[in-house]
Amino acid sequence: QVQLVESGGGLVQAGGSLRLSCAASGRTFSRCAMGWFRQAPGKEREFVAAISWNGGSTYYADSVKGRFTISRDNAKNTMYLQMNALKPEDTALYYCAAGAYRDLPLRSIEYWGQGTQVTVSS
Repeated sequence: QVQLVESGGGLVQAGGSLRLSCAASGRTFSRCAMGWFRQAPGKEREFVAAISWNGGSTYYADSVKGRFTISRDNAKNTMYLQMNALKPEDTALYYCAAGAYRDLPLRSIEYWGQGTQVTVSS
């Protein structure tokens, strides 16, 4: 099976940056499209960004386009989300996810991480 573990969240001031990591176990990592979702208090979970199995395609929610960059290093079984120019509205619990298919759109999520908290102040 696949296990996903997020890290890198924290408290940052508006305009700052954070890089989230999602470490995956299992040899199926490189076969799956993956992505990031987030959920703020009182809100539904929303899509943030997705990346195809080999990193050849990416897709972003309009709310983060131009500020966030998703990437993956299959040799390290790790996916990243570089978040720049953070805004208070980015405050949420961020989850990584792995889908059942190689290509985008990210769908049929099979595995979720436990989440890492991102809080943007001021």
